[in-house]
Amino acid sequence: MKLVVANESHFKYAQIICNTIAESAKVRGTGIAKRTPEYIQKKLSNGNAIIALDGDTFAGFCYIEVWGHEKFVANSGLIVHPDYRGQGLAKKIKKRIFELSKEKFPGAKIFGITTGLAVMKINYELGYQPVTFSELTDDPEFWKGCQTCKNFDILTRTERKMCLCTGMLHDPERERKEKKSIDKKSFRRLKSIKESLFLKKKK
Repeated sequence: MKLVVANESHFKYAQIICNTIAESAKVRGTGIAKRTPEYIQKKLSNGNAIIALDGDTFAGFCYIEVWGHEKFVANSGLIVHPDYRGQGLAKKIKKRIFELSKEKFPGAKIFGITTGLAVMKINYELGYQPVTFSELTDDPEFWKGCQTCKNFDILTRTERKMCLCTGMLHDPERERKEKKSIDKKSFRRLKSIKESLFLKKKK
């Protein structure tokens, strides 16, 4: 199984990606924004997608969307073909697209909205936190993408404050602050241990 950054050579997989996304939505009975082959090809051509291939056979996919002048990026369209589910592939794809997002857009907040518990679990393990929709991008083009979802009327009625999806966010600035705080605590603990050992030796 290969997980690679997609490019124009993968255009032939655009239709099966769209079909797999649509079929998954039917099976789960949940709302999902529809994608067209042309839209998927755009993501493939700009290097903002990860595709999983078993030889030449399509196995999984996820892509990056950029919003608010690169202040926000979203990892969207995560899908695994039915033949390859139950093998942990979704988690591997999500981890790789998350890494690619940080490489290409190091200062951006990474977010997603999903109804899938499995995706929420993966996001949480990567450091995402559940947030209100007000903490996500206010770019109208992002929310316009929800129009093809069967739950769009809920989003409209609540003035984009809530829906059946859960918003999740990874903030690199918060991560840096938390790491700095942890590093300080670790240093203080190490210093305390050393001082304790030094005092024991003196006694």
